Amino acid sequence: MRIVFMGTPDFAVPSLRALAESSHEIVGVFTQPDRPKGRGGKVQMSPVKEVALEYGIPVFQPQRIRVDGIDDLKALAPDLCVTAAFGQILSQEVLDVPKMGTVNVHASLMPRHRGAGPIQWAMLSGDPVTGVTTMLTDAGIDTGDMLLKTEVTIGEEETAGELTDRLANEGATLLLETLRRMEAGDCPREKQDEALATYDPKVTKELGKLDFAETTRQCLLRVRAMSPWPCAYAEVQNGVLKVWRAKAAQGQGTPGQVLRADKGGLVIATGDGAMELCEIQAPNAKRMEAKAYLLGHPISTGILLSEVTL
Repeated sequence: MRIVFMGTPDFAVPSLRALAESSHEIVGVFTQPDRPKGRGGKVQMSPVKEVALEYGIPVFQPQRIRVDGIDDLKALAPDLCVTAAFGQILSQEVLDVPKMGTVNVHASLMPRHRGAGPIQWAMLSGDPVTGVTTMLTDAGIDTGDMLLKTEVTIGEEETAGELTDRLANEGATLLLETLRRMEAGDCPREKQDEALATYDPKVTKELGKLDFAETTRQCLLRVRAMSPWPCAYAEVQNGVLKVWRAKAAQGQGTPGQVLRADKGGLVIATGDGAMELCEIQAPNAKRMEAKAYLLGHPISTGILLSEVTL
C-alpha cells in the first residue's frame, strides 16, 4: 500500500519505523513544524521528522494540514493514511484523500480516554489496565470505528513516560497486524459505545500541582502520571518544588504539613496519611534525592510545605 504517515512525538516513532521496514511504501510523512524547546529556545525537529529523514522519506510540516497541507497530501495519492499522536485535527477534506481511509493508533482502550493525553489520564484515573486501539478516523475527536485492540497492565510504580514507551511498541505491532488484516479483508470493525466513552482535556503544567488534601494514593498517581512532563509539583514560598518520585509513608497531620525532614526522608501529610517525597527538584536547583538535598538545606517540621523557602 502507498501510505502517508502523520505523527509527531516519541510515541509515534515505533509505528513509523515498523511501516518503514515493512513491505508498504511510505510516500510521505506529515509532522508538526519545528519549534523552539528548552531554556535555550533552540529550534528542534520532532522525533518523527528525525526518523523520516533517517529513512529518506519526504517530510511535510504544514501549520494546519487542512489548510496548507491538503495539496501536498493529494499529490502523494495515498491508499491509506496512518496517524499516531499527530497533534492536528483532520478535516473531512483530508480524510477523503486516501482511498482506504485513515487508521489512527490511539493509546487507550477505546472508547475510554479520548483526547490528547490518554496515557496520563489512564494513570491519573487509577486504571489498572490500558492499551492501544487502532481505529478508523472520522470527523469527530477519537470517535471513529474501532479495529483492533491490545491490553496492558499498568505497573504499580510505572511512570507515564515508561508506559508511553511500552504502548508505543505495542502500537507498532498492532498497526502492522491491522494493515495485514485490512489487506486480507478480515479486519473487524466495531462502532464505539458512546455510553462508555470518556473524553479527557489536554495535559497542562497546572495538572501537575499536588493537592495534599487528596488521598496518598491520588497524590502518588499524580506524581507518576506527570512524569516526565509536566512533572508533579508543590508550591513553596519561592517557587515550586518538583516531585519526581514519591512513595507512601507513615504519619498523620494537616494536609501539606512537613512531618519529617531529615536523613530519614522528606515526609508530607496527605488527606488520609502521608507520603515521602523521594526525588525532588528545588527552584533553580538540580534534580536529586530528597535525603541528599536536606543535608544542605534544612526544612523545619510542623509547618506547611507551602510556607517553606528553599
